[in-house]
Amino acid sequence: MIERDRRYIEQAVARAKRKNPAVSATTFDFLQDVLLLKYPDDLSEPGKAEWLHFVMKFQQVTGPVMAKGLEDTVFYVYNRFVSLNEVGGNPERFGTTLETFHGQNMERIKLWPHGLIATSTHDTKRSEDVRARLNVLSEIPDEWRHHLARWSRINKKKKSVVEGQVVPDRNEEYLFYQTLLGAWPVLPMDGTEYEVFERRIKDYMLKAVREAKVNSSWISPSIPYEDALLKFIDDAMSPSPNNAFIQDFDPFRKKISYYGMFNSLSQILLKVTSPGTPDFYQGTEIWDFSLVDPDNRRPVNFDIRRELLKALQEKMATGESDLPGFARELLRGWEDGSIKLYVTFRSLNYRKENRQLFMEGTYLPLQGDGDLQDHICAFARHAEGKVVLVIVPRFLTRLVKNPDELPLGHEVWGDSRVVIPGEIPAVKFKNIFTGEAMALVEQNGKAALALDQVFANFPVAMLEAI
Repeated sequence: MIERDRRYIEQAVARAKRKNPAVSATTFDFLQDVLLLKYPDDLSEPGKAEWLHFVMKFQQVTGPVMAKGLEDTVFYVYNRFVSLNEVGGNPERFGTTLETFHGQNMERIKLWPHGLIATSTHDTKRSEDVRARLNVLSEIPDEWRHHLARWSRINKKKKSVVEGQVVPDRNEEYLFYQTLLGAWPVLPMDGTEYEVFERRIKDYMLKAVREAKVNSSWISPSIPYEDALLKFIDDAMSPSPNNAFIQDFDPFRKKISYYGMFNSLSQILLKVTSPGTPDFYQGTEIWDFSLVDPDNRRPVNFDIRRELLKALQEKMATGESDLPGFARELLRGWEDGSIKLYVTFRSLNYRKENRQLFMEGTYLPLQGDGDLQDHICAFARHAEGKVVLVIVPRFLTRLVKNPDELPLGHEVWGDSRVVIPGEIPAVKFKNIFTGEAMALVEQNGKAALALDQVFANFPVAMLEAI
């Protein structure tokens, strides 16, 4: 048994003792000895084998128990910021630093260079694009708080009282608003599509309150409470032009959706190029705003995805001479998901053509320079003379104030740069997404690439050394 496992068991037993003072401490001490394999001196070899078999069975049970208690209960109660409430996640850990991100990638390349990198699966609580949207809220907490207060006032009269309990309670109402922001489709919906979406939200909220086990549950559902919750959702989501909530919600939702789109593109490129093997869940080739199962297991319209990919390939073939213009066109029409498909298609094909670079290549963090140095995440992968730089933006709500502005060019990025260290023996680079060539500049004794060139026509960059 490794020391870390021993420490976890000892900590768990100590906490159990504190939380259960009425239970004899000897009970927990006995269980600790069993799990730590502290065999009696006179125990036979068959006895040790049976003991070990029991411990292994015990370990098999702890996983499902943990999942049911944490992911399928607490994660539906603790709704502070639900994009953190993910399988394998820790809602107490609010984000991470760039240094930690790079450190984990360097550790991964040493220990698990071919491990899967997944952003959506059949079991995620929210799809990658839902989480990318919700993460925008962490950049604008004051504006988020302002809208929450206003929506709560607007919808107060839509609530019911069941056995002295206001429905929904504040925690469920808070979850409802986050869910709407994360899952609302990008493209306009007709009447039938809106009904389908509203049904999805109702099904999700019913599952959420039952999983939380606070006001209802799977074993003992409170039908009056659930009916009142569904009525609240009906009233709150009414498409009537007199619905003040939707009128106030819609502009904010569009803003969050716009900035979330850039988060999603950055996420895809980082997934494809970071150490490991990128994994793509069905349907996520374009925008996918699915919630927890069974919502994320709905049939996928692969025909639409094939048509979009075919159209992309045809435009790329005919417009190769003006890739920058094509890239801007994709960005202006981002709502249909073609831009996500383009980033996925281009980066995966480049990875396939340079397999050795990504499977065995060195990982080198890159630093920014200038006023906006904290607004990028960048690194290099290099192997046997081959080099590719990956640069994505961060915190764009602070750089682009309106959803009708593009985060491109000198007006946004000014004179900020990304520093290229001496370990990279190249002076010119080509952007895989736009075909643009750019050269290093010398400034303050540092070789660097100007970010207004890197992000001249596209919001994420993959630069191949020429």
